[in-house]
Amino acid sequence: MSAEARDSTANAPATPQRTSGRLRLAVIDRDPGFLQVLANRLDSLGWEHRALSTPATAEALVSMRLNALVLDISVLGPGGWEYLERVCARLPGLAIVICAGPSSVGQRVRGLRLGADAWMTKPCHAEELICVVEAAIRRHRRNEMPELEGAIVVGEITIRPDLYQAYAGGVSLELTAREFEILHLLAQSDRVLRREEIYERVWGYAMAHGDRSVDVFVRKLRQKLRQASPSCSYIHTHFGVGYRFAPELDGGRSAAVATPEDLQPHPEPTFG
Repeated sequence: MSAEARDSTANAPATPQRTSGRLRLAVIDRDPGFLQVLANRLDSLGWEHRALSTPATAEALVSMRLNALVLDISVLGPGGWEYLERVCARLPGLAIVICAGPSSVGQRVRGLRLGADAWMTKPCHAEELICVVEAAIRRHRRNEMPELEGAIVVGEITIRPDLYQAYAGGVSLELTAREFEILHLLAQSDRVLRREEIYERVWGYAMAHGDRSVDVFVRKLRQKLRQASPSCSYIHTHFGVGYRFAPELDGGRSAAVATPEDLQPHPEPTFG
């Protein structure tokens, strides 16, 4: 954050403290001036916050019970994009705002498509950044379901919409957000889904001619399902059309599909 921005923050008129409760925010950044100005403003608003100089694991972020994460993508190093995708996949309810130095359009588009809620460019005003974070938190809260959807067992796989993940024997398949959304969509359908339909419902807009994204993600998803459940096939190709989900044991026998009411109590899968 520039000296001018810091001065303007210090001299900005006080605003009433929010009454939305104590929000929890973590910031991954190494700029001491930026962190100090932001911390001062967050303290005045009654937010709980902590600064992290290195990336925290998804499990550590879960334990912090955060509402939002602000990060400078440059702090993450060469693995920054993979880290962002992993966190967005494992914590879909977490508001994520990237606040970094000058960037290209391609970088900003990539970050937003990987799951970030917003991208701000430094130097920026602390109050504006906080407002962007608050807006992202509100969007996530509006999207929260009043009741979490129950687990579905298909063959040897347990699909957990509440955790945005699938498990085999309690072990996570480590699905990305896109992979999970495709799996969940296919598992809920009793018919063949066209590639175009899958793309529109998962990506949110029309598929361009020649785009093979669905095929690429289905191939990765199949590999993870096969690795976790080698005795069962789940996704079947209808050439020229799309994909159908039907768990089948080797030999062509159908595998069972169970709902929560069919299941005996078992330990909760854990992040890992």
